[in-house]
Amino acid sequence: MKKIFSVLLFLVVICQIRAEDTNITTMRKMTQRLFPQQASFFDFRLLNDTSTDTFTIKSEGNKIIISGNNANSMAVGLNHYLKNYCLTTISWYKDDPIELPKPLPNIPAEVTIKANVPTRFFLNYCTFGYSMTWWKWSDWEHFIDWMALNGINMPLAITGQEAIWYKVWSKLGLTDEEIRGYFTGPAHLPWHRMCNLDGWQSPLPKEWLSSQAELQEQIVAREREFNMQPVLPAFAGHVPAALKRVYPNIKTSRVSEWGGFADQYRCTFLNPMDSLYAIIQKEYLTEQTRLYGTNHIYGIDPFNEIDPPSWDADSLGMMAKHIYESVAAVDPKAIWLQMTWLFYADIKHWTTPRIKSYLRSVPQDKLILLDYFCEYTEIWKQTDSYFGQPYLWCYLGNFGGNSFLSGPVKLVSERLADALKNGGSNLKGVGSTLEGIDLNQFMYEFVLDKAWNSGQTDKEWFLKLADRRTGKVSPEARKAWEILAEKVYIQPAQVGQGTLTNARPCLKGNGHWTTKPTIEYQPKDLVEAWRLLLLVKDCQRDSYEFDLVNIGRQVLGNYFNVVRDEFTLAYEAGDIMMMKNRGDKMREILADLDKLVSCHPTFSLNKWITDARDMGHDAASKNYYEMNARSLITIWGDSYHLTDYANRSWAGLTNQYYSVRWDRFINEVIKAVEKKKAFDEEAFFNESRMYENEWVNPSNRINYNEGGDGIKLARQIYKKYAKEIIR
Repeated sequence: MKKIFSVLLFLVVICQIRAEDTNITTMRKMTQRLFPQQASFFDFRLLNDTSTDTFTIKSEGNKIIISGNNANSMAVGLNHYLKNYCLTTISWYKDDPIELPKPLPNIPAEVTIKANVPTRFFLNYCTFGYSMTWWKWSDWEHFIDWMALNGINMPLAITGQEAIWYKVWSKLGLTDEEIRGYFTGPAHLPWHRMCNLDGWQSPLPKEWLSSQAELQEQIVAREREFNMQPVLPAFAGHVPAALKRVYPNIKTSRVSEWGGFADQYRCTFLNPMDSLYAIIQKEYLTEQTRLYGTNHIYGIDPFNEIDPPSWDADSLGMMAKHIYESVAAVDPKAIWLQMTWLFYADIKHWTTPRIKSYLRSVPQDKLILLDYFCEYTEIWKQTDSYFGQPYLWCYLGNFGGNSFLSGPVKLVSERLADALKNGGSNLKGVGSTLEGIDLNQFMYEFVLDKAWNSGQTDKEWFLKLADRRTGKVSPEARKAWEILAEKVYIQPAQVGQGTLTNARPCLKGNGHWTTKPTIEYQPKDLVEAWRLLLLVKDCQRDSYEFDLVNIGRQVLGNYFNVVRDEFTLAYEAGDIMMMKNRGDKMREILADLDKLVSCHPTFSLNKWITDARDMGHDAASKNYYEMNARSLITIWGDSYHLTDYANRSWAGLTNQYYSVRWDRFINEVIKAVEKKKAFDEEAFFNESRMYENEWVNPSNRINYNEGGDGIKLARQIYKKYAKEIIR
């Protein structure tokens, strides 16, 4: 018996060493990737207590000791040290520099911090279109590091699924033409995956399928090294219309119209009660698990912005029951992850009885709900905490990858604190469901930090944020960020948002719902924050330059709205001289805006286009990918309904797309008044539509005027505009 016990004890010790080695090795590799010159000054140790995610940080001699119950907790501990002692921000973009002080600061006293919640979720189907479409492994590798540093342990992982679907549909009898014609172009795949859109800019190239499958293998492997549980997709009912050719008796329905697309792009939904549903689910999950493994959590969103086959509450419940059972039959440990955007987006139809039937038809604790847009609407409060099913409180923060200052700091803090206190025992975590990776990174870090019991007040958090953006304690920077946190960042992101510079030109309003320039703060407060930041001396940090460019971009965008309104008043008065004056000022603002955003690579169209073209193997395929990339951020689809939804203030896009539209508009309005005629808005709309459709063609070359000193230029632009903006 003693011999057996000794052998068992030896095996336990060996397993612990291997687990320790895996976690510590993962962290050592991370520091080598992020800051190789300082990596040797960090040591990592494994804590024995695994009941709650925990990290400790302390100094020992010239070493920084970071301990945690796993690599994910250690990564959060590392980031806590970097942010609060080194005054360093790690950007989610791989090309942004990481600036550490020399020598590394000591930690006066050991710090121990535990997680408030076990689960921290990140990403949105749309992020894989608006931001990640053209990413390569180097982009993903750095981004996964960023997610680990911020404690993400449940990321959405939907890359590479088309390669699996190609095998499944082929096995079920569909042809290559039918399958690749069913997929959309790469940038639009998120909406294809959500059963919103079929066949747009198809066929999807075969090379795309294999390259994305290889990328997904790398993504999920690295995420698991950081103790993350990747959320993989499962079959949600979306099938090729051609499936009817092979199986004429299956129960399918064409989904409701979506996004203004023509009828030919509408999707087909297979009723979950049909016997073929479970067969498809088995084929898909078996192949996916073979390629990518599984953590038993599956994203399934069958009715996102589309109508189900029936609104009968019992029918909705039966469909949910059969969807879950089809997954559980393949993976008995399966948990269904469902975003609840549909309850917000179609509140008229998703009544309380229907929601309850749908949710309670899935076994208890086998369904996790993402409360998707909590800074605007908390569904958990409207559904008795989702009728007992587990849920996560999520901050959305961005639509379409828009370039806009948004994020209600105080509201987010209050609502999240309330949820953590009163959200019930079925509140299992927090997260973010951002549609695009935007210009407000700190807001997501602010939310994710609240998943940990750091003891920092919001005021202390923003003081530290000011310090790390400049790399030092600056009274001017601290005051600027106090203004930003308390007076500027007070509104949630809106569906369809952008400064008026990015909108289709018009005399009043913003021309289309996709470019709302509405701000709830006083423009003078933003200008004052910009002025204070500009007073910071002897600072050349990349993050500081980014902030000056980003805030200046918004200041100019806000001012453009004022000048356009003055142009319109002059038009209504028939004052041609004033129209020309204000028209020239609008052109001047656009030109200065483009110069400013040209100073920082984050604000450039260049990477988006270059990365898209890099996906191709010859001129034809490179042009295909570029056309697809251009389409998403401009015309979006085949009607004007979604035009400019993904607008962003990028160098190259500003001076060679938005500015051209505004220049034509100014000329046409002045010409109309000179001829003593009313401006023909309908004719201009049609001309603009023609121009926009032509612009997505890669034959229209884009010239980039990148580079320059963003700090110096921001000071020059402030000096040039300050008096007239503040007047």
